[in-house]
Amino acid sequence: MEVLYRRVKCSDQDQLFGLAKKLATSFETNSRDFAIVFDSLLVDKSVDLIVAEKEQELIGYVLVLHHPAFYANGIVSWVEELFVVEHDRGNGIGRSLMSKVESLSIERGSKLVALATRRADKFYKSIGYDESATYFKKTF
Repeated sequence: MEVLYRRVKCSDQDQLFGLAKKLATSFETNSRDFAIVFDSLLVDKSVDLIVAEKEQELIGYVLVLHHPAFYANGIVSWVEELFVVEHDRGNGIGRSLMSKVESLSIERGSKLVALATRRADKFYKSIGYDESATYFKKTF
């Protein structure tokens, strides 16, 4: 079956919620807060939210934020979330989603694409990403 890669639509909210819920490990995703965030991302011009769809079912997504940074002398693109359903992993879907991120980032004039990962370092290394820094966080 052919996989379609496209920008998210309003009608994707329920299916995307199901995927985001499977990705979340640090926070429990709830439908009320998800809806608020989803609506804000749809109108944010500094965001790209791309979904992978097969047979009218979402099987993956990537959320990338683009913002200016002094250290890069311009725009940087930060992959906040990437998820592919387990039964479709290993079929190039994550690779294709990241390829879309890279193309969109280049179109925006971005200097780099960066991300943090705890579980997918081998995947990112396999598509040409280098380890760069240690990630720290403080949860509120």
